[in-house]
Amino acid sequence: MKTTLIISGIILLIACTGAAVLSHPAFGLYRHRQTDRLRQSANWRDGMFRNQQPTPQFTGDKKMLHAMWSMLTDRSSKRVPEEAVHAVLTDLRSLPCDSNLAVWFGHSSYMFFLGGKRFLADPVLKQEFPSSVMMKAFKGSDIYSPDQLPDIDYLIITHEHWDHLDYPTLRELRGRVGHVFCPLGIAAYLTYWGYEPERITEMDWYESSGDAEGCPRVTCLPTRHFSNRLFARNRTLWASFIVEFAGGKVYLGGDGGYDGRFADIYSRFGSVDLAFLENGQYDANWRYIHTMPADLEKAICDLRAKQVFTVHHGKFALAMHPWNEPDTVAQSIATRDGIRLLDAPIGAVVKYTCGEDKLAK
Repeated sequence: MKTTLIISGIILLIACTGAAVLSHPAFGLYRHRQTDRLRQSANWRDGMFRNQQPTPQFTGDKKMLHAMWSMLTDRSSKRVPEEAVHAVLTDLRSLPCDSNLAVWFGHSSYMFFLGGKRFLADPVLKQEFPSSVMMKAFKGSDIYSPDQLPDIDYLIITHEHWDHLDYPTLRELRGRVGHVFCPLGIAAYLTYWGYEPERITEMDWYESSGDAEGCPRVTCLPTRHFSNRLFARNRTLWASFIVEFAGGKVYLGGDGGYDGRFADIYSRFGSVDLAFLENGQYDANWRYIHTMPADLEKAICDLRAKQVFTVHHGKFALAMHPWNEPDTVAQSIATRDGIRLLDAPIGAVVKYTCGEDKLAK
């Protein structure tokens, strides 16, 4: 009898702990709402969103759990820098928004100015539970916090993964964001976190925001990826975006493996002025959902962007490659193909050219 009570108590404790964790606001509306808007999407089939082509998430010879365990326990591949990464502390509020500037905050978080407006992408600037359990920022890469950002005109979220959709950062920015663009399903998180629905434009692939006077035209485009916040898989959409405003075009690539979308984007939109492209957290075991180095070169050549800034590295170790390998990859591609690469340290202010401006040497 005593043993039964002890076991029952342990089970009850585990259940209560699990319920407490899942009730954390960061999980948002865990029971993803399958609204008519989602179900009517051409990309929603058999109860979930699908890529444009078959995309197995795991492609390795080992079982997925074995590969993930190896990644978590391996200490031989220099995945984490021994010293603090180089970063520049910039007074972001003093930057002139009437200049074409970009600032990277590590991983896939960055801000850029276009046509006098401030755009912010996938900001992950705080380390709080539960995301802090899953990923730890490199020393020196975490010098920016939400309160250092200026007011943001337009926030763009590419998908729901923890390294892109960060509850504590968005909580802190809630009163200082003018409007949000995001793929289908993400609005449920944002409204749960206090963002007014009228400030959110939720989009399917190939949908555009329109051309209201004084507002950017934002087009939601495909990537080859997946979504899950905890257990439910592919219940929200993943995306890339093109922002067209004041004669300039900026492409936000989001996460995703290589496919024909880059050539298609060039065919539809012509050469973009600046492309932020994924470069990091790649591995042969998941080569279809993240961009491998050789595929990054193909993507850049297909897209024919005038200027390229590679992201998705420099802050978290989510794959087996050395932490600084993406830098070498990007520089090698730029040298071989004559790419105007704008990669710079975290926090450094980078000027890019737009429209008919003559490219700087």
